[in-house]
Amino acid sequence: MRGGQGTAGARVLRFTNCRILRGGALLREDLWVRGGRVLDPEKLFFEERRVADELRDCGGCILAPGFIDVQINGGFGVDFSQAADDVGSGVDLVAQRILAHGVTAFCPTLVTSPPEVYQKVLPQIPVKPGGPHGAGVLGVHLEGPFISREKRGAHPEDHLRSFEARAFQDVLATYGPLDNVCMVTLAPELSRSPEVIRALTARGIRVSLGHSVADLRAAEEAVQSGATFITHLFNAMLPFHHRDPGIVGLLTSDRLPPGHHIFYGMISDGIHTNPAALRIAHRAHPQGLVLVTDAVPALGLGNGRHTLGQQEVEVDGLTAYVAGTRTLCGSISPMDVCVRHFLQASGCNLESALEAASLHPAQLLGLEKHKGTLDFGADAVILYKSHPTPVSWPALDARGVRVPHWRPHPSPWLRHRLCGAG
Repeated sequence: MRGGQGTAGARVLRFTNCRILRGGALLREDLWVRGGRVLDPEKLFFEERRVADELRDCGGCILAPGFIDVQINGGFGVDFSQAADDVGSGVDLVAQRILAHGVTAFCPTLVTSPPEVYQKVLPQIPVKPGGPHGAGVLGVHLEGPFISREKRGAHPEDHLRSFEARAFQDVLATYGPLDNVCMVTLAPELSRSPEVIRALTARGIRVSLGHSVADLRAAEEAVQSGATFITHLFNAMLPFHHRDPGIVGLLTSDRLPPGHHIFYGMISDGIHTNPAALRIAHRAHPQGLVLVTDAVPALGLGNGRHTLGQQEVEVDGLTAYVAGTRTLCGSISPMDVCVRHFLQASGCNLESALEAASLHPAQLLGLEKHKGTLDFGADAVILYKSHPTPVSWPALDARGVRVPHWRPHPSPWLRHRLCGAG
């Protein structure tokens, strides 16, 4: 039976001669796709008596789920924290450009800003699906302004706030409606933070701990209240100490709620985190590691002066600073570069590096049944890598159509490491 209307009548694509990332392993199996979903070929054959309408020989490529970036502040000259009248067009530009780097879904991130910025920008960034036009938007990540003055990093001190007076009502007064928000980063040591965390999570918003001087006890209380993520581990928090490891101690804490899983972001750009620290974190809690870019609007633009919200940023080589200081201010490394560096620095296998940028962020956001995986029924958003293509991971949309992409400089090492074996 072929033809018909709807998903059942859609064309069936069969990708052959490939290795599929599934269940933590690279399997030599074919991948079947129909109507934007990964198919179970046994059910297709035995229940529907159908075969593929089209075969695509992948030439030994790796097929992996699209990357998900849960912390990206902008890129290619677009600053998500600027109160423009056409924020949506800037988001669309970034969404299109990051496809070249394997990112097929992302959380536009706003740094600490005045209330009028949040209330103008947030309504302009709705959740939207991805496709050949660009990566999907999963919701906005609000990083600040409810963070520590001492560990504010590149966040402007003048716009920091607390919720001591009215708790969650202070949050609403600052941000406005939270309809388009999927994550909030806050400092758990702030007065009334457990109350605020419970209110946010009750609305389905993930809470992340960061830019904080919290000790381990305060961090554990935040997790017990519903927090599930740590923003850029090691950066903008108290350093690890053997008598009180602070937020870092959550990776091995035995005081988390039963069955509760903590995730943590890592900026693996070769600047923010020493390779030894990457290895320590990964070996302590590999299932929770989420690669993030923390990319700033200068991503893709090179040296010079740029913006990040209310701050001016200066890019010097591979590093972005708050202008006139040596304070790091986000990253200018795209996700495929972060994956490559993590693979090198951590010594993990390729499967683990890919899952840190796909499955783990999907699990963090509760989307693992549809994104970050190539299991049966998941969205068929596929990356493929083969020799001798450049460093990027070109993306296929749910119909198996290759989307246009912007090509970065080639990397012979990545070509060898990803495609050299068998």
